[in-house]
Amino acid sequence: MSPWLEAVGASAGAVCVWLAAVSDAWTWPIGIGNNLLYLVVFWRSKLYADALLQLVYVGISLYGIWRWRGGGGRVRPVERGRPLELALVATAVAVSTLVLWRVLAGATDSDVPGWDALTTSMSLGAQWLMSRRILENWHLWIAVDVVYVPLFVYKQLYVTAGLYAFFMALCLLGLRDWRRELAASAAAATIESPAAVDAAEGC
Repeated sequence: MSPWLEAVGASAGAVCVWLAAVSDAWTWPIGIGNNLLYLVVFWRSKLYADALLQLVYVGISLYGIWRWRGGGGRVRPVERGRPLELALVATAVAVSTLVLWRVLAGATDSDVPGWDALTTSMSLGAQWLMSRRILENWHLWIAVDVVYVPLFVYKQLYVTAGLYAFFMALCLLGLRDWRRELAASAAAATIESPAAVDAAEGC
């Protein structure tokens, strides 16, 4: 493993998560660079599902670039996840974990097929919710990081383990800021609503 490759990937990842926390759409192109670097890092570490996950991330990131720009050049507002969408994501994570676990255990030399499958599936769910500007993505990312940190320590990816501990702090920041943004949007809508009614009555 090339320490510089892991270090560069870690740096790009830190910038990517910070930009997502502050709702900056540059998170996506920088994230794509991070994904390509970690594709190599994880493959060399026999974390095959996490390696291939990076390619899926690239696809979701392209969708995120489009999705975050809702119109007028501004980033889409934060939304809470609808119960049906959150339930579908949770189901997809559970099914994907079981399927990947069986595949990795039977077709690869991975020594952590279950953990690799779990973190991969949870990360996909979190990335999808983030691409749609759904607040609950941060809850899932925090849960992923709780699993990732000891997993990377076990795999002797110490720089990456430290990065994901830092990610956890950034995720808490992102959760706080997106909650504030959501509250501000709700307050603005409440203020504008009576004004819209008065305008309609004036007509």
